[in-house]
Amino acid sequence: MSTKPKDWVFTDPRLKELRQDYAAYTEEDFNVWKILFERQMPNLPKAASKAYLEGVKAVKFNADCIANFEELNGVLTKTTGWAVHVVPGLIDDDLFFGLLNNRRFPSSTWLRKMDQLDYLEEPDMFHDAFAHMPLLTNQHYVDFLENLSGIALKHINDPWAIQLLSRIYWFTIEFGLIREEGVLRIYGAGILSSAGETKFSLSDQPKHFPYDVRQILNTEYWKDHFQDKYFVIDSYEQLFNSLPVIEEVLEEMLAEKETRG
Repeated sequence: MSTKPKDWVFTDPRLKELRQDYAAYTEEDFNVWKILFERQMPNLPKAASKAYLEGVKAVKFNADCIANFEELNGVLTKTTGWAVHVVPGLIDDDLFFGLLNNRRFPSSTWLRKMDQLDYLEEPDMFHDAFAHMPLLTNQHYVDFLENLSGIALKHINDPWAIQLLSRIYWFTIEFGLIREEGVLRIYGAGILSSAGETKFSLSDQPKHFPYDVRQILNTEYWKDHFQDKYFVIDSYEQLFNSLPVIEEVLEEMLAEKETRG
């Protein structure tokens, strides 16, 4: 992978050129967005990270309008140099990390149906937009995302390395907590899009650990129910500054595996 130019992903034939067709959204789509937005947003002023709440204001998300990627890209480009790249759904790991490494956040444009409000197997655009995109206005957060993806691309042909790095992504970008002014807050998108896990993650039921790269790389996660442990950062700068440690411990663990055979 290292021999490829950084922007190789944009010429890969697997990555189709797609756009959000805003005019195609139905009344049901707008209702689904509104219900999900109004169900979760009131929980967040006292639960979400300040950077997320500031991001919601910056991208002007509201209950009555499905996120408009064209307008959103105008805001993101000016604030952090990022943009949304439309994909049909889940994509191959190398394409996913390739987009992030080029400051493009992959997002679907389809919304779940009314009978899927509470559970969805594959993330839809409510999760992608509502939960992820406000934080794309935070520079340390997006710099971490870009560079973590660069590390993943170096090891893209090693499934074990990708599995280990997915733990970092999972316990930060998807299910991370942050301590702000002594109070636990949420920045992980998997929590931000779930009213149930928002309440659970901040309660005294799960375990809360200080952010520790080695511990995370040695911690498995699950996708089908709430996490039983969460890792807490002190700042987004701390997240970004941990990148050299992630690379160092990853190389160490890969070498150990190779030694064991």
